[in-house]
Amino acid sequence: MACRLCSSSNLHKFLDLGFTPPADAFLRKEQLREPETYYPLEVMLCRNCGFIQLSHIVSPEVLYRHDYPYESSMTRSGQLHWNEFAHTVTQRFSLGSNDLVVDIGSNVGVLLGAFRDNGTRILGVDPASNIVRIAEKNGIETINEFFDRDIAQRIVQEKGKVSVITATNVFAHVNDLHSFMEAAAAALTDRGVLIIEAPYVVNLVRQLEYDTIYHEHLSYLSVKPLVPFFATFGMEIFDIEERDIHGGSFRLYVARTGQQQVSPVVGEMMEVEERMGIYRPEVLREFATAVAQNRQSLLWMLRSLKHAGNSIAAVSAPAKGMTLLNYCRIGTETLDFITEKSTLKIGRFTPGTHIPVYSDAMLLEQMPSHALLLAWNFADEIMANLAEYRQRGGKFIIPIPTPRIV
Repeated sequence: MACRLCSSSNLHKFLDLGFTPPADAFLRKEQLREPETYYPLEVMLCRNCGFIQLSHIVSPEVLYRHDYPYESSMTRSGQLHWNEFAHTVTQRFSLGSNDLVVDIGSNVGVLLGAFRDNGTRILGVDPASNIVRIAEKNGIETINEFFDRDIAQRIVQEKGKVSVITATNVFAHVNDLHSFMEAAAAALTDRGVLIIEAPYVVNLVRQLEYDTIYHEHLSYLSVKPLVPFFATFGMEIFDIEERDIHGGSFRLYVARTGQQQVSPVVGEMMEVEERMGIYRPEVLREFATAVAQNRQSLLWMLRSLKHAGNSIAAVSAPAKGMTLLNYCRIGTETLDFITEKSTLKIGRFTPGTHIPVYSDAMLLEQMPSHALLLAWNFADEIMANLAEYRQRGGKFIIPIPTPRIV
């Protein structure tokens, strides 16, 4: 394989999470008897440019086209985040009713809805047909395709040039990033801005967030390798903001070279990356060792609890939780069930481990002694929502970065 950014074949494997099914491939009951496809989940460092990426690419047709079960609007903190995003960007770039905002991987349209409330024109692009139907019910016009040069030209012909392109938790999902950037450059006005938001690899390494590694997340973004990559398209990162969502994300502001004043934060963050050593194989090997130790600690805790006669369920079924369950090999021998707010997952079974998913009400009905919190990045909100479970004696287990009982 070659690096997704610089095409070098000088790649170093530093983490192997085994073979897992796609993290969002939740099963219906009748599918439990059918074979599941498992793919290698290995993470590589490009020794040439420093880009961190998966070795194996699962076809996006497999991952997104049919029956995609992820909705971006499930939590209150998520909703507040999207509202803040739209408000900040609208104010900063003085967007008005003539400006078009295009969201790539727009999902059910939560971010675009917030931009519409701030007075801009909006358009979504998303490949998942079931999700696009929900977006259109929400009044969000959406092109049901993968974003590429043809779609960019179609947008420009039908709607005019684009003032802002947003790609939240999407850029890292794209295999052909060269095609993505060509399309973005073709669609944007001269002073147009591409805004990419994604988990920041520094937080992944620092907080041991290995469960955020799954087949949709082809790339693990940092600043240093992206600077020369964007330059090949006549573009540059001119500002970066850090955000708490998804275990620690960053928001990259990208524009044509020379069109915006470049903030000193860009150089500062590259210095932090070098200081932390995230491009050094020995530092990444230490990370991989810590990941294996986390698995041992979590399994020891869960088995000890079971051995002492406790019952355990899990709360929330995010994609990251499926990496955790499959890598740690936690199945129905340990967890009685999982509860969820998303109607797209309730009534299904987890990929690989086949644990049944019920609504959150099941937690209070069954009252297991412990609940493993798979969406630990929303721990405070979820525990507040399930306060009655705690009042009745239930305890939460937070698995990352160190397994602990709350």
